Amino acid sequence: MIDSGSMNILQAIVLGLVEGITEYLPVSSTGHLIIAADLLGLGESAAQKEAVDTFNIVVQGGAILAVLGLYFPRVIQMCKGLLGKDPAGLKLALNIIVAFLPAAILGVLFNDIIEEKLFNTPSVITALALGGVFMIVIDRMKFRTVDTDEDPENDLIDLSMSKALFIGLMQCIAMVPGTSRSMMTIVGGVMAGLKPKQAAEFSFLLGLPTLGGACVYSLAKNLKESSEAGTPNMFEMLGWTPIAAGVIVATISAALAVRWLVAFLNKHGLALFGYYRLVLAAALGGLIALGVVSIDAPVPDSNDLPVVDLDE
Repeated sequence: MIDSGSMNILQAIVLGLVEGITEYLPVSSTGHLIIAADLLGLGESAAQKEAVDTFNIVVQGGAILAVLGLYFPRVIQMCKGLLGKDPAGLKLALNIIVAFLPAAILGVLFNDIIEEKLFNTPSVITALALGGVFMIVIDRMKFRTVDTDEDPENDLIDLSMSKALFIGLMQCIAMVPGTSRSMMTIVGGVMAGLKPKQAAEFSFLLGLPTLGGACVYSLAKNLKESSEAGTPNMFEMLGWTPIAAGVIVATISAALAVRWLVAFLNKHGLALFGYYRLVLAAALGGLIALGVVSIDAPVPDSNDLPVVDLDE
């Protein structure tokens, strides 16, 4: 076990809250977690940084559980479709699979390069700022022209496979830390012709295999490499209580954030999130300049965890 001072239950709850709120909002969970972890006094040593990195991967399970609960009927519909009992569910499931494949392939191929080259202060702040400008421009070009009064339930089902692939390719851009998976997939959905509500729903459903795959990949690698090296795995390192507390808080906060986001997008669009990202980029830059927080690329060793969370 690591020193209990490295991460206590209260710190785990705070990080779980930050993760849950920012995972599905188009504001970048990376920027928020960097600020939160450093302000909590975490990451000052190699052991602490590893603890935070592993926790940030595990706590994504809460965000996954939130979407599973909120969109359970859709998930069941897709499962029935894959079993040949629901044609509409099958089409939606295939679209989710098609949209997921680019990230599944490119994420594994370029994960190490992204960690080495892009997980640094200039890259994260630049991605935050450019993402903010991009959202403001897209909001004026697309969201203002979308008729949100008409909201047929079959819009999501009618999405073509080519447009689903386009959303999946947009998601790949979010492999750049500071970009936001939610931002790219929601914008991609609107550009593909979906209304904000359906674009958000497709983004959330696409997050199930994307975030789930990242969690499984990271957990498997951590357990395998810690076993081979004879070092503590993430559960032995952090303990079950902080992990459970963080996941529970992340689940509840993510569910509330998702509910709020869908209602907000239909009425107000993306511009506010764009301005918020610009403020966050400036705040993060200021805190780094003052030495309050820092952004460091993971140091490769036998127990490293990959940065494959696409909502960076």
